[in-house]
Amino acid sequence: MSIELIDLHPAPADLKQLVQSGFKCQPRQLPAWVLYDAKGSRLFAQICEQPEYGLTRTEIKLLEENAPAIAKAVGDGVIVEFGIGNAHKVSPLLNAIQPSTFVALDISQAALRDSLTRLASTYPMVSMLGICCDHSSMQALPPHPRLEGVRCIGFFPGSSLGNFTPKEAVAVLRRFRKLLGGGPLLLGLDQPRDPIQLEAAYNDAAGISAAFARNLLHRLNRELEADFRPDQFSYRARWQEEFHRIEMALVSRCSQTIVIDNSTWSFSAGEPLITEYSVKYNPQEAARLAEKAGWRINQRWHDSADSLSLNLLEPSD
Repeated sequence: MSIELIDLHPAPADLKQLVQSGFKCQPRQLPAWVLYDAKGSRLFAQICEQPEYGLTRTEIKLLEENAPAIAKAVGDGVIVEFGIGNAHKVSPLLNAIQPSTFVALDISQAALRDSLTRLASTYPMVSMLGICCDHSSMQALPPHPRLEGVRCIGFFPGSSLGNFTPKEAVAVLRRFRKLLGGGPLLLGLDQPRDPIQLEAAYNDAAGISAAFARNLLHRLNRELEADFRPDQFSYRARWQEEFHRIEMALVSRCSQTIVIDNSTWSFSAGEPLITEYSVKYNPQEAARLAEKAGWRINQRWHDSADSLSLNLLEPSD
């Protein structure tokens, strides 16, 4: 059983800069990866188990049913998963493709270690390489013997591309094309559907989504010596039809002043701090997005309701 971790996590100074930049925007916003410290990763895993959030269950079923066809379509190579989380989705691909090496990228080192340890016990013949990083901004995979001269197969499930604006998503897909060196990318995408159903999925009755968002404030308090009072922010998830996305935000309950790393920021009552977006793409929009990033969609697998799809992208030239 072989597990190796490479730590390329952004430095605390980078987080300070992100906060400074994000709080100058209107509305204020931080990148979604900041939500995923160790506790945030655990909370997100709980979100995926809530009855309102069917995305994970649907995608796992889709992978299990179509893994042999996907393996035939993508061919042999090293699987590179962008954002492994709790590693519940890659097993059907590991079974079908049987790679010599599995490479997992994630912003949470704790999630990486736990997930790879669990996978290694099931797949002892597969070398596990974890890279702790912000995979959306990587320019190249780090040099490593396991990555020399190999064909890479990208895996980006969970509709995580929706965390970016369409313009940002094009940049991310272009970066993945470079990282994969000409290899294919299996991309999970969520389609637009009933707004009531979507809003419930991102604001579960158990309050796990709200706790996940508020954990961001606890993280800033801990790592940047901020003085947020999380109970003074309410959580909101709403569908924005004009953008085909769910907007998730922490909304200030009152006028208040926050100190972060010796900088002072004022929030007015009702002012949002955007924690993340989740953009939904129909098949036509997905094809246009891929084309802009230098990919083409060669094959597509979807559930019976066509609410979620797995898209096989290959370089367009």
